[in-house]
Amino acid sequence: MTDRWRVYANLATLANALLGVGAILYTLAGNKLWAMLLIASAIGFDGLDGLFSRRSPAGPSRFGRIADSVADALTFGVAPAFLIAVHTGDVSLWQPWAGASLALALAYLVAALARLAYFTARAFQHPYFLGIPTPQSALALVVILLFHDTPAFQGVAPLGLLVGVAILAVMMVLPVPYPKVRRGSALRLPMALTAAASAFVLVPLQFQPAPGSGLYLVAEAAAYAFLLGVASYYVVGPFTVPRRRPAADGAGPP
Repeated sequence: MTDRWRVYANLATLANALLGVGAILYTLAGNKLWAMLLIASAIGFDGLDGLFSRRSPAGPSRFGRIADSVADALTFGVAPAFLIAVHTGDVSLWQPWAGASLALALAYLVAALARLAYFTARAFQHPYFLGIPTPQSALALVVILLFHDTPAFQGVAPLGLLVGVAILAVMMVLPVPYPKVRRGSALRLPMALTAAASAFVLVPLQFQPAPGSGLYLVAEAAAYAFLLGVASYYVVGPFTVPRRRPAADGAGPP
């Protein structure tokens, strides 16, 4: 008999990977906003993967864990690295920083892959994440891009963006505990509101509203709410992790 929950989990993993490929292609085509929207959307499928896996009578499988990590590496590692390295807007401002952009894109990718490899091999047994999970790191990168590159709510600032990328890369591999946002988690509601805020930013911006227009102001206000939500996970998250010994946990990879 086919385990439908495992089938659903595999389809969610596939959707995650396909959105990652789409994000890469949109970045190369010069449309970072669509790329960021696809990355944010992929986080929902990543969450569904874990949910469906836990509902399977057989529980999460090793294959599913590896497949999920591969999809996450593509969507939350490779795609963000392309967002960092490829600059089709304000080329004159970014030209002096081209080398640093490539170097930090590579550092971000290596940190994401190292974190996912460690999780797949060992850390999946913990009831919490060690280091910032890759989806949250990708969300933080989207926030930084919104304010310092596309659409640059605070002006194009290559140095600010690159410093932020360096911090994100380090925080992915620091052994600081961060919670898995599930039912009962203190951060479940704030993270749900953060997801809603990201939609109110990224969807209106697809219509390229003029600065100062009503749609633009809605997106800008939502961007600050988005920033606050992502920051709450980074700052408050470690304090919500129960102080207990690691135990087996079948959640999907970060």
